[in-house]
Amino acid sequence: MQTLAIIALFALVIIASLAVAPRRASVEGFFGGMSESGRAPGLWTLVLSQVTTWIFARSLMNAAILGYFYGIWGVLAYTAYYGSFLTGGFVVSRMREAGAGSVQDWLGARFGGVGVTCYNLVIALRLLSEVFANLLVVGLIFAAALPDVGMAREGAIVLVAVLALAYSAWGGLSAALRTDVLQMAVFLAVFAVAFVALILSPGFDFGAVLTAPGTSGAWNGQVLLLVAFLQVFSYPVHDPVMMDRGFLADRATTRRSFLHAFWVSSLCIIAFGMFGIQAGIVGAEYEGQLLGTWSMMFPAWVYVALLLSLLISALSTLDSALASAARLVVDELRLAPRSLTSGRLTMVVFTLLGAGLTLWGNQSLFDAVAVSGTASMFLTPVLVAGLILGRPVALWAYLTAFGAAMLGAIAYFTRDTLFVHLLPEGHKYEQLLVICIVVLAVGFVAVLLGMSRKTA
Repeated sequence: MQTLAIIALFALVIIASLAVAPRRASVEGFFGGMSESGRAPGLWTLVLSQVTTWIFARSLMNAAILGYFYGIWGVLAYTAYYGSFLTGGFVVSRMREAGAGSVQDWLGARFGGVGVTCYNLVIALRLLSEVFANLLVVGLIFAAALPDVGMAREGAIVLVAVLALAYSAWGGLSAALRTDVLQMAVFLAVFAVAFVALILSPGFDFGAVLTAPGTSGAWNGQVLLLVAFLQVFSYPVHDPVMMDRGFLADRATTRRSFLHAFWVSSLCIIAFGMFGIQAGIVGAEYEGQLLGTWSMMFPAWVYVALLLSLLISALSTLDSALASAARLVVDELRLAPRSLTSGRLTMVVFTLLGAGLTLWGNQSLFDAVAVSGTASMFLTPVLVAGLILGRPVALWAYLTAFGAAMLGAIAYFTRDTLFVHLLPEGHKYEQLLVICIVVLAVGFVAVLLGMSRKTA
């Protein structure tokens, strides 16, 4: 019965998303997010779009899983990544002051085509990981909901990918913005019901939740919090979904949207993480990314609300990732003419690649965050020098920082194989912290050596 409820309610959300998507598609709306009347998105459209694309399904699951294993420290570590709205808003404001219309514009003016190409490589991988990770959560949910159906995971991945592609390819960024508002409103309503049920459930104690060490102890959560602090300055800049929304409206509206998005998304992540913490407190066994655990902990309707929250957040992130992919390939890389056909074909390619990676069998959720976050760290010394200090940086220094960050990302990804003998022994988060420190050290030394005294 609960499986039918999940499917029926999710189907209603998809139908509603198709209904609110723009009826007519224009090139400016597809790539620039303009409404049919040519207006830029308003404040709360931007806020809800920013939030729903950043509290995506992978993030919700990560927050809950980290809460289960590392208690409140694990949840705080993941919430720290949402400081990206503050650092991202700062970066966008400074770049717009300099007259840039995108991150690529700012980098291109300082490092030419080579610098922009390095950046575009990182964000292309980021977008692909977004499609992959959110489809992965969809597969996990339906595999848990339909354990007796052999192809439930694969069938759900393909079906949701096709449906998300359908309305995304019709309206592009304008469709993503409009459907984000609907999907976020539904998400908040559904999740609020589940959260109230959690705090009213027998045995729930805020004091215990806020001091819980998790089933594996607090230490690795504290280590991960340090990693988040090291990555949070550069992390938003390599996320094209956030950066694209930083250049759509006027500067005052944009600045306020980042501030509101910060507190709304942080509260959502902390609240969802409490479901994982509570599972650890009551001694529930970890099962199936916590999905199986929750099915035994909560009444059926709460379980349905949790899974529906995850599915809605996955759908919302998929359309935004596809819209940003189209803008990257057409507007920034200029690999195809600026037309609806080019944008739609790009979306099809990214959907196929992301779904293919998911069906290939990879099950890791946080690794995608760690790898892409590490790869983005070459931007930290560059932005500090260029945006804060106003100094030009030599291209060789930029490329050195980029190379160090990419090697760091590869080292973490291959920590059990290629780099197993080069990394210190310890938990993977301790290894990640060491990698981040080395990447930043190399990047800052290179940038300081390659930094001109002349003001940019």
